[in-house]
Amino acid sequence: MFKSKLIISAILTIPFFSTNLFAQTPKKLKTIIVDAGHGGHDGGAHGGYEGGLNSSEKNVTLAISNKLVAELKKQLPDLKVVPTRTTDIYQSPREKADIANSNKGDLFICIHADAAALKTGSRITGYKTVTVYDSKVEWVKKGKKKVKKVTKVPRQVEKPIIQYYKIPTQRSGTSVWLFGAHKTDDKFKAIMQNEEINIETSSDTAYNQIDFSKTTDREAKILADIYVKRYQEKSIKVATFINEEVDKTGREALGINQRQVGIWVLQATNMPAILVETGFITNYNDERYLNSEKGQQEMAEAITNAVKRYKEMIENPKATATAADSLNTNK
Repeated sequence: MFKSKLIISAILTIPFFSTNLFAQTPKKLKTIIVDAGHGGHDGGAHGGYEGGLNSSEKNVTLAISNKLVAELKKQLPDLKVVPTRTTDIYQSPREKADIANSNKGDLFICIHADAAALKTGSRITGYKTVTVYDSKVEWVKKGKKKVKKVTKVPRQVEKPIIQYYKIPTQRSGTSVWLFGAHKTDDKFKAIMQNEEINIETSSDTAYNQIDFSKTTDREAKILADIYVKRYQEKSIKVATFINEEVDKTGREALGINQRQVGIWVLQATNMPAILVETGFITNYNDERYLNSEKGQQEMAEAITNAVKRYKEMIENPKATATAADSLNTNK
């Protein structure tokens, strides 16, 4: 455990305004959490448009997540890979975050499928004969007065049969999402609520644990703030690598995004965290891609390749920097 003086010393050695907070703090990537979005009674989005497969997001995310777990274990056997679910069960965002935090994950990858609001179309499929009634007005004498008499006169007409249907969206592609910068308070709380956290030092092998219960409020808040910034920067790196690897497959890579409403499970995890919207389940081609063995495996491999690049970056920062400099020089 850190003593107070050592904590302050560690804080003072951290470059607060550096554009790369990790250049001098190598760390091993040991545990990855893979979360299949939705599940159980929460089906998520579905392909409920005309000509769609009517597939549920919860099934697509589970299939891709299971393949991703298998691919990570195959290509990175030294890593511990923890899925939040491997069957069709419901877990609240809090349960998912608890699984990630209790396993002391170093990276949280959440798999989802996107959707867009569907427009409604209509068409005439035939006609049917219906009876309509016209009003016939007559003035009849009743005593010394004339009164209006209305009678209903039936007649037959042909009425069109209208069929309504949902039109698939034209939006397609894969995007990567981060917890919003304006939601850092939630990430801050997740870190503060953790009893212990590893702090990276300048040594390649030394890792010291911070016990927040044994630090002053001011020290703990400073450390938590540092980790919020570090996790965000690392999340951006992972997201960038995934976007690049997806682009290599030929799929449309839609870039890195932040939701204004926030993504609770990303904010509540005490680690770098990203969410992958693998494709639009409400798009004709994307839905078929996400339900195919080829598409699911391709997505799993693209994410795995990105994780391998991220692992190399944090464990061999000097080699990664040298390779990047060489690439820029040759351009």
